[in-house]
Amino acid sequence: MFAKILVANRGEIACRVMRTARAMGIGTVAVYSEADVDARHVREADQAVAIGPAPAAQSYLAIEAIIAACRATGADAVHPGYGFLSENAAFAAALEAAGIVFIGPPASAIAAMGDKIEAKKLAAAAGVNAVPGHLDVLADEAAALRVARKIGYPVMIKAAAGGGGKGMRLARDDAEVKEGFRAAASEARASFADDRVFIEKLIERPRHVEVQVLADAYGAVLHLGERECSIQRRHQKVIEEAPSPLIDASTRAAMGVQAVALARAVGYRSAGTVEFIVDAARNFYFLEMNTRLQVEHPVTEMATGLDLVEWMIRIAAGERLTLRQEEIALAGSAIEARLYAEDPHRGFLPSTGRLVRYREPAPGRGLRVDSGVYEGAEITIHYDPMMAKLIAHGRDRAAAIAALREALDAFVIRGVGHNLPFLAALIAHPRFAAGDLHTGFIADAFPGGFAAWRPAERERSLLIAVAAIIHHRLWLRDNEISGRLQPATPVAGADWVVLAGGEAHPVTVAETADGFAVIGRSGSHELVGRWRFGEPLYQGLANGEPIAVQVERHGIGYRLARGGLQLDLKVLSPRAAELAALMPVKAPPDLSRFLLSPMPGLLASVAVAVGQEVKAGQELAIVEAMKMENLLRAERDGRVARMHAAPGDSLAADQPILEFE
Repeated sequence: MFAKILVANRGEIACRVMRTARAMGIGTVAVYSEADVDARHVREADQAVAIGPAPAAQSYLAIEAIIAACRATGADAVHPGYGFLSENAAFAAALEAAGIVFIGPPASAIAAMGDKIEAKKLAAAAGVNAVPGHLDVLADEAAALRVARKIGYPVMIKAAAGGGGKGMRLARDDAEVKEGFRAAASEARASFADDRVFIEKLIERPRHVEVQVLADAYGAVLHLGERECSIQRRHQKVIEEAPSPLIDASTRAAMGVQAVALARAVGYRSAGTVEFIVDAARNFYFLEMNTRLQVEHPVTEMATGLDLVEWMIRIAAGERLTLRQEEIALAGSAIEARLYAEDPHRGFLPSTGRLVRYREPAPGRGLRVDSGVYEGAEITIHYDPMMAKLIAHGRDRAAAIAALREALDAFVIRGVGHNLPFLAALIAHPRFAAGDLHTGFIADAFPGGFAAWRPAERERSLLIAVAAIIHHRLWLRDNEISGRLQPATPVAGADWVVLAGGEAHPVTVAETADGFAVIGRSGSHELVGRWRFGEPLYQGLANGEPIAVQVERHGIGYRLARGGLQLDLKVLSPRAAELAALMPVKAPPDLSRFLLSPMPGLLASVAVAVGQEVKAGQELAIVEAMKMENLLRAERDGRVARMHAAPGDSLAADQPILEFE
């Protein structure tokens, strides 16, 4: 067994690998860029080595720097995590040449499966079902158009070296093929230093189901069942679960046989994932093979009771698989939600800043949090915006959903935008509960975007009641301040007006034996809570049911959130509410003349010049943020008057890029 492992990664996956290594008695080494000097994975490692500047190409993708770190620390093996160099055949080969063990598959298997075109050809030869498509590299836009027309719209343009949703574009007509070809090639070049793309037919309303495999160096290959990963946004997975609510025993066995056959065909070793797309009739087609640990591996671990990282380490150290296929079963249901630093109320734009408050839900049986941040950590523009993963396990799918909903409500994050409300709304959706999933689920469930989503009135009524109680308790405390000229008169209740979204909600708060009752026009609630002044979480019982409500002061009011709903509320006395209704509303400044950066990022390019006439829909600029390119277009016709930023500039959210006349 290895004495010391270097983890060539950052964030939550680096911390997760170190956790297993520590349990196995193995020393750990972290590597870090200048932006990550205070990162959590650096703090948790036994040793840490600086490897370069913030850009990943000069640090986490710098092969020689990582090998030098291995030599300096005496690390005899490297775990790559996922992303960065995890599927880089040259990295695996360089480690082998340096006498350092790569905790992953052979370089030959990475190369074979890393090229998506060659992978599909190998899969077909191994008897694996394939999606109709054109498995040759597209030379230019004209070739892309010819192929797309021949296959028939809609089509998917994909990077040959792609992964993680990078370098993928959906095209439903010629115009989208032209734009998608350029965008996919550019994004693939930036992410993988390889701009080759190909086209395949889009399967309408598909489900994304993948099979986990394990293989040792002695010919043993196993599959560990499937994961459903259909809940995606911009081709990035958001919610994953094991097992899939669609797959039955016979389909599971058939998919497992094909996944094992492909792993054998490429001489696979270590943990890997064979991804399929599945239609409503359970017909499945090979998508790609990921020759690394997947982000969503915890749901398989919780459903099978196996530690995949431990098995990767043991296999890399030369040990045999001691498991047999018939011994592996999926027990209960596990669901994972990915927590991103992004603002769902602003179109999921990436968010950066300092985590001024970060509190994970209390761990317990069936609940797991894999995170790479801590209170006070900085979220930067340089890397993936995922902060943590929340995983719940239950005796069945309904129990897992209930546990995940409760944990999401109790997860406290302050200082950066985050997608906790969106995740809570997703898993509370009736179609999710019914298992009616496909990769377009989010667009279907939230047709106007998350900002336009409206929850049930009962949820609004409950948050209004909690706001009234919190304010009432603060008022009672203020009345008890000593040294008053006139002592406060004891009160058992009071009338308030809660302002929410421009609406006034008169309520009466009355004390009960154990808590408070809130009576309003839309109904009443009885709440018993353990909230203390200054706490970011109100936990207790509402009408006899357990609840957790996020509590934050917001100006003179409160910002409360629960179950996907976030409300800004003010609680006023009836007279103050009357006067507030008479106050003039200040009009926001007119910013329509400016092109504003929608997020913090790097201005990669500007497509127009001062004095140029532009038409609505025309490309204006590209902003890079958190490994993604964001194309900005003109919202109306106009003439460019002046530039406020130049390519290469770092931009803040809402910072002007250019101005129209």
